[in-house]
Amino acid sequence: MQVIEAGSAAASAGEREALRLIADAGLAPEICTYVRAVKIDIDYAADCGADSVHLVIPVSDLHIEKKMRKTREQVYGMAMEAVAYAKERGLIVELSGEDASRADPDFIRKVYAGGLDRGADRLCFCDTVGLLTPERVAELIPQLCLAPLSIHCHDDLGMGMANTLAALRAGAGCAHATVNGLGERAGNVAFEELVMALEILYDHRTGIRTRELYPLSSTVSRLTGVPLPTNKAIVGEMAFTHESGIHAHGVLREPSTYEPVPPEMIGRKRRILLGKHSGSAAVEAALAEFDFHPDKDQLAEILSRIKELGDKGMRITDADLMAVAEAVMAIDSRPVLELRQFTVVSGSNVIPTASVTLRVKGEEITSASTGTGPVDAAMGALRRSVAAVGDIDLEEYHVDAIHGGTDALVDVTVRLSKDGKIITSRGARTDIIMASVEAVIAGMNRLLRE
Repeated sequence: MQVIEAGSAAASAGEREALRLIADAGLAPEICTYVRAVKIDIDYAADCGADSVHLVIPVSDLHIEKKMRKTREQVYGMAMEAVAYAKERGLIVELSGEDASRADPDFIRKVYAGGLDRGADRLCFCDTVGLLTPERVAELIPQLCLAPLSIHCHDDLGMGMANTLAALRAGAGCAHATVNGLGERAGNVAFEELVMALEILYDHRTGIRTRELYPLSSTVSRLTGVPLPTNKAIVGEMAFTHESGIHAHGVLREPSTYEPVPPEMIGRKRRILLGKHSGSAAVEAALAEFDFHPDKDQLAEILSRIKELGDKGMRITDADLMAVAEAVMAIDSRPVLELRQFTVVSGSNVIPTASVTLRVKGEEITSASTGTGPVDAAMGALRRSVAAVGDIDLEEYHVDAIHGGTDALVDVTVRLSKDGKIITSRGARTDIIMASVEAVIAGMNRLLRE
């Protein structure tokens, strides 16, 4: 069973419009929406075209008495009326016990049984503040499987995934999860992590196209403005990145030595990160990607310089590596591009506009562009300036302030691509626009020289 719970129809007009669009999109999964035991919520859901409702009823005495200011009997009556009304409106009903992990199991059973008598199609057990343990799950879930049962876990104490898997083993037939683990407070069980745990650890075919997991995760992060933790499982920046000399050496010989799954399985690529922990094998492999083939002594010197930069806390980019290699190997590296000038205009009543003059293979080219901000405008002008010699895309843009204050040194790292070739480079200035331009020009020079 695959269900998309598309927000709460009662939340806002915008939420209802989103629900309508999703319901009309012709998607294969059932389209559901969260509702309270209130008729207007149920009407909104039906009128927006939802297939089902996630009807949430508080079942713990804490929620009933302190939040609802009601008795068990009153809440039970509200739940029964809401189930019956939702069925009258032609909706599939998933009856959910909120804060069930702190509720009296006998009362939960009463609510579930009464709901089923009035037409509820399935049930849900909510660990609303993440207080379950796998042992407790094993005790509770089997006695509550009066009908198809879903498990809804929060991750307040970091137990959400363990409890969800325990519930599925104990008889639950469906798990609630969110992309990137988004949700109240510490969030819910992460969809991408649950899918891969089921596929890899339990050999259960979910029907999910796993190669789309990372693109999905990245899109949701971008649209919600919630960045992915660097060390997040499956989709974090470091999940398939190796720096330690021992790890990188092993992965280069046999990826499975330090990777539980191939990164390509979830739409990712392996990265060897260079720094103070790197070994000669990783540096040699990274250099080979850019057609640098140092001898033994040169490789040792390059490695020494990379470690020295790493000890200073620097993130080693591809451009840094190539600059070090060129210096050690005495390679002539005249730039393809030289910045002559750039100008940016921005303000509260002005469309951000940038003009850039570059010397490209001896010829001066001036281009201009507008953008959503001054940096975006400058990036557009740079791309236009080099369009005649190469189509270069900005794949990733990252900014770090080295210290606090308005005069902070800003470290900008970019990832650029051209014809399938990807390179990282950096710029460091107190001016974020200048740092961005410097980083992009450094990367463009490397790609165009390639």
